[in-house]
Amino acid sequence: MSGGGLLVAGTTSDAGKSVVTAGICRWLVRQGVKVAPFKAQNMSLNSFVTREGAEIGRAQAMQAQACRVEPHALMNPVLLKPGGERSSQVVLLGRAVGELSARGYHGGRQQQLLGTVLDCLAQLRGTYDAVICEGAGSPAEINLRRTDIVNMGIARNAGLPVLVVGDIDRGGVFASFFGTVALLSPEDQELVAGFLVNKFRGDVSLLEPGLDMLHGLTGRHTYGVLPFRHGLGIDEEDGLAVSLRGAVRESAVAAPVGEDVLRVAVCAVPLMSNFTDVDALAAEPGVVVRFVDRPEELADADLVVVPGTRGTVRALQWLRERGLAHALGRRAAEGRPVLGICGGFQILGERIEDDVESRAGRVDGLGILPVRVRFAREKTLARPVGQALGEPVEGYEIHHGVADVRGGEVFISDDRGHSLDGCRVEAAWGTHWHGSLESDGFRRAFLHEVAAAAGRRFVPAPGTSFAALREEQLDRLGDLIEQHADTDALWRLIESGAPQGLPFIPPGAPA
Repeated sequence: MSGGGLLVAGTTSDAGKSVVTAGICRWLVRQGVKVAPFKAQNMSLNSFVTREGAEIGRAQAMQAQACRVEPHALMNPVLLKPGGERSSQVVLLGRAVGELSARGYHGGRQQQLLGTVLDCLAQLRGTYDAVICEGAGSPAEINLRRTDIVNMGIARNAGLPVLVVGDIDRGGVFASFFGTVALLSPEDQELVAGFLVNKFRGDVSLLEPGLDMLHGLTGRHTYGVLPFRHGLGIDEEDGLAVSLRGAVRESAVAAPVGEDVLRVAVCAVPLMSNFTDVDALAAEPGVVVRFVDRPEELADADLVVVPGTRGTVRALQWLRERGLAHALGRRAAEGRPVLGICGGFQILGERIEDDVESRAGRVDGLGILPVRVRFAREKTLARPVGQALGEPVEGYEIHHGVADVRGGEVFISDDRGHSLDGCRVEAAWGTHWHGSLESDGFRRAFLHEVAAAAGRRFVPAPGTSFAALREEQLDRLGDLIEQHADTDALWRLIESGAPQGLPFIPPGAPA
C-alpha cells in the first residue's frame, strides 16, 4: 500500500517551500510518522553527496535530516546545475548526464524524465508512511505546464493534494493565491486543497477577514499562518540574497569568547556553489561573515574565503577584472589568511587545464598554492574522512578538477599522515572538501590558526556544535507547523488527498 503524500507548491520562487516542507517533515517525524522528502526537479548550485555517492540538492538533504533519515538519490531524481544563463548540467539519479540548454530541456527532455520521476516517488511512497513533495517556482507557469514534471505535472500523475504557500512579507498574497488557482486547468484545480500564509508580521486577527474572503472566492481553506521568524532559511536554493539570510547568519550574534571578533570575507564569485560551507564559520560566537565583491572589502578581513563555483575559469576572470585577484595575491604574500574551497582551491593554484567546463584550455591560476588542476570528464563524488590540524574531519566532494599538488604542507591526511586532499602554504589553505568546517574540532583548530596569523585575540568557543545548531533550527521549523498550522487538516490531506467538490475558478489555463 502506498503511503500518503502532499505537494507543497508556492505562489513564487522563494515563497518558503523548502522550509515549509522541512517543517512539515519534522512535525510528522515527531508524531512517529515515517516520512521522506521529495523534489522531482531541482535547479540549484548547492548540492550534497549521499552515502551511495549520488549528487542531490542540499535542500533535499536538509529535509531528509528533518525526517531523521539518510538522504538518497530517490529524493531528488533530477538536479539542474546552471552553468550560464542558458544552459545547465543535468544530474539524473545522482549522476551528471550532460549539458542542455533551457530550450532543449523544456523542448522534450524534461517530459522524457516523467516516468523516472514517478518511479522514484512510487518507490518512496512504498517505503514511507508519507512523502512530502516540494514544487518549484510557481505551479501557474502557463508557458511550461505542458512539460511540467515538478508541480502540477507530478501532482496530477501521482494524485497528490497541493498546498500553495505564499510569502505575505512581499505583499499581494491574496492576489497571488487567487491568481495561482485561476490560471490552472479544471483538472489541476481539483488538487489544489488550499493555502498557507508564510512570513506574517503582526496581529493575525487583522488578516482573518481577508482569509474568509479568500475562502469565499475560491472555496479553499487556509491551513495556517506562519509568523515571520529570523534564521529559518537553511540550505535553500540559490542566490546570494538567500545565503545572506541563512539561518546562522541571522541568529543572535553571541559575544566572542576572546577579546576580538574574527572577520571573514567570502568572495561572491559568479555561479557560486555550496556557499553553505561558511555557515559553520558564522555559527561560531564572535565570527562575522559577509559576502564581498570589491578589493577594498578585503582590507579589514582576517580570513578571505574563495568558495566553490560551477564556473572556475569564469570566476577566475571575474576576480581579475574586479581587482580581487591582485588583493588575494597581496594578502598571501603578506601571510594573511586565505582559504580556497573546491573551485576556490583550484583558483588559488598555479594552472588550470579545462577542456570540460569552460573549454578554455590552459589558464594561469593565482599562483598562491603549488597546485595544477586538470578537469576530468567524470565528476568526483565522494564522502571522505580524514584528519587535519590534529582533529578528525569529514566532508563531501563534487568536482571535475583533479589536483596535482606539487609542494606545500599536507592539509588533510589519513591516519598515517599521507595527504588525502588539499595543501597549505603559510596562511593559505586549499581543499576540495565541502562541509569540512562542520567538523567542530577541526573548525576550532582552523580558526585558532587563522586568529594567530591575523594577529587577533580571538578564541573559538569550546562548546559550539554545528550539528546541534542545525537540529535546533529544524525543531524550530517543526514548532512553527505544530503551533501555527491546522495539523489535523494537514494530516487529512496527506492521508486522504484533496477534498472533493472544490469549485473551479475561472478563467482557468489558456488552451
